Amino acid sequence: MIGSFKHTGLREIYEKGRSRKVAVSLHDRILRRLDFMKAAKKPDDMNIPGFNFHRLRGKPVRYSIHINGPWCITFGWEDDTAINLNLEQYH
Repeated sequence: MIGSFKHTGLREIYEKGRSRKVAVSLHDRILRRLDFMKAAKKPDDMNIPGFNFHRLRGKPVRYSIHINGPWCITFGWEDDTAINLNLEQYH
């Protein structure tokens, strides 16, 4: 389940399927990952080939899944819900 978004473009893609705040070339990959995230019950459910799922260092605990090139979706987890989803270029 997805609880909250930090990045407004990600929220728009989740709700409307598109956003002007995110490159169009990333939309399909983002939608595919958000679909998996909606069904996930725990962070490890996102450990899917091609997603490059991993835990990030630091506090609070956050996770990352790869989108394309340097782009990743980072998120926290609370109960059975992904929270504070963000689109980042962090590599």
